[in-house]
Amino acid sequence: MSRTIQLTPRLRMVADLLPRDVVLVDVGTDHAYLPAVLLLEGKIRGAIAADLRPGPLNRARATVEEFGLEGKVKFCLCDGLAEISPREADAVAIAGMGGETIAAILAAAPWTRDMGTLLVLQPMSSMADLRGWLGTHGYRIEAEELSCEGDTLYTAMAVRAGEMGPMTDAERWVGRNSPHPLRGKWLDQWLKRVERALSGMGQAREDRAAHRRVELERVRAGLLEMKREWQEWQM
Repeated sequence: MSRTIQLTPRLRMVADLLPRDVVLVDVGTDHAYLPAVLLLEGKIRGAIAADLRPGPLNRARATVEEFGLEGKVKFCLCDGLAEISPREADAVAIAGMGGETIAAILAAAPWTRDMGTLLVLQPMSSMADLRGWLGTHGYRIEAEELSCEGDTLYTAMAVRAGEMGPMTDAERWVGRNSPHPLRGKWLDQWLKRVERALSGMGQAREDRAAHRRVELERVRAGLLEMKREWQEWQM
């Protein structure tokens, strides 16, 4: 075999949140690196590589063929989970998409909640929207991890059906607090974003702007409290 596959830290984080001996559906699979590596490591027993476009799915087929994984990966050209049978999937990974897109995929596949399917979600944007949507649609975040690629931090969530419980505005933005070594940098990143948003609002007095300012100040206060708590954990 001429080469090996090395998962990026972002995808390795997703891989580490998945249990052993499952059939994995990889939504938006592109090159199918995630399922290929997990099959080569013997962690999963099979996979479905799903993508909306033929090009990425063809690249996924090439990866599977190159590494001799034929018969272990099924390919599905579909939008999200539209053509996936609930009986086929033990776990679903949706990585590298916006939070609103991930929520739309899950909204169109309520069986992921009804069947108690494990979901590993790695949103690239709209994280607060996604966490809020999960909490109001019968899902709970069981674990949340962080990884770093270059100067960029990423998060991934292990999610199942269940009661999330109330979340503060700050928790919707950054997830519930933990002593993770990268957590301090994660909180600093979001504090900077909140500060920029508040500065950009200037002295706007419109009712809508005033409401947004109150919300952002509430988020900032929550993030600062989380940072103090994280610093105590590091001592």
